[in-house]
Amino acid sequence: MKTFTATPADIEKKWILIDAEGVVLGRLASIVAMRLRGKHKPTFTPHMDMGDNVIIINAEKVQLTGDKRNERFYWHTGHPGGIKSRTKAQILDGNHPERVVENAIRRMLPRNRLSRQQLSHLRVFAGIEHGMNAQQPEVLDVKSMNKKNTRTA
Repeated sequence: MKTFTATPADIEKKWILIDAEGVVLGRLASIVAMRLRGKHKPTFTPHMDMGDNVIIINAEKVQLTGDKRNERFYWHTGHPGGIKSRTKAQILDGNHPERVVENAIRRMLPRNRLSRQQLSHLRVFAGIEHGMNAQQPEVLDVKSMNKKNTRTA
């Protein structure tokens, strides 16, 4: 038996649409990270970009368990005294709620060039409107995969 190694000619990418309304953030991020890497395919090859293109809508309505909405993000501007922080609730309610979802997915991928390339196949939208209808994405129902994937209020 020989080990199968995918070549660029063997790779076929799909477009997947995921509705994040009511879905727990960490469970959504792990499913999307697996799809972006291509680990759900039987022909998975670790050094190739085999993953699908993923569109996430309703990122502002994603759910967080426990007290995670009040946890703070810290970053530094690079200037003296430039440490800043915001809670996840402030980011979700603010101008860029999709950043919480993007960061959760990015942090579940390995830190290398390939994962940065795979992240370019992710599109996150705060509301229901997205301009990707021409790609005819397949709908992936994350809510029905497991009852723990959703959370009510």
